[in-house]
Amino acid sequence: MDQRISMVTLGVDDLERARQFYTEGLGWKSTGKEHENVVFFQTGGSVFGLYPREALAEDANTTANEGSGFSGVALAQNTRSQEEVGEILEEAEAAGGKILKPAGDTFWGGYAGYFSDPDGHIWEIAWNPFWQIEEDGSMKLPDA
Repeated sequence: MDQRISMVTLGVDDLERARQFYTEGLGWKSTGKEHENVVFFQTGGSVFGLYPREALAEDANTTANEGSGFSGVALAQNTRSQEEVGEILEEAEAAGGKILKPAGDTFWGGYAGYFSDPDGHIWEIAWNPFWQIEEDGSMKLPDA
């Protein structure tokens, strides 16, 4: 198996609300190739999708978890500057997201904060002075 993540799909309770949060709230641009039940975003070399939670669970041959709390997964976006972390958190909150942890210095030498989208999916917004973001938005880890 190649060491690669090609797509992340979030199961959402209200597809239109989720689409509006990411497009109108955060300013993301969908591909415009949506079908009735899915929204796609090109995110650098991968794809981000929104799909109804129940349909996603059915497709995976499981049941949708209706509970709340930490699911064990956090998505992340790294920024090019420390200031951008706070700006994105403010943008997410204004769009209907919930700030879980305000922006601040991290134990590892960066600057980060967390928000959740209207469906409770957790996002970390971080500036890492040790990692490089390429022109196309892809991440370049330092040589080990």
